[in-house]
Amino acid sequence: MSSGRSFEQWQVGDRIAHQMRRTVTETDNLMISALTHNPQPLHLDADYAAGTEFGRIVVNGLFTFSLMIGLSVGDTTQGTLVANLGYDAVRMPAPVFIGDTLRAETEVAELRPSRSRPEAGIVTFAHEAFNQRGEIVCSCTRSALVRRGA
Repeated sequence: MSSGRSFEQWQVGDRIAHQMRRTVTETDNLMISALTHNPQPLHLDADYAAGTEFGRIVVNGLFTFSLMIGLSVGDTTQGTLVANLGYDAVRMPAPVFIGDTLRAETEVAELRPSRSRPEAGIVTFAHEAFNQRGEIVCSCTRSALVRRGA
């Protein structure tokens, strides 16, 4: 079942406030750190983190980035994606803490037909993730090769 849009269904400037939200748990942070073999004490050691400017554990940025993209998939590329071609300008302007609830918004920044695949086009999405206080905690652009409609 596809809920994403085909290439022709997008227009530059289209903006989506994704309905799905997610509260970050300690398990989320522990699992992404373990899966990526990241031993950074800022993500795993409460005593260490207490002595930093943040005063507590900061969630692994790879989780924040991945969640931002994941929150967008159902509304953007689910069932229409051929491949993600790249992620650019990844920024994390504010930390995420355990217990923060994140939401995402997406805007179409660019569209162009694929030169090598006539059955697809490239959609460049500008993604932003926000915490429960409305602060941007992550942003990036994503180039996605998306199927054309029938």
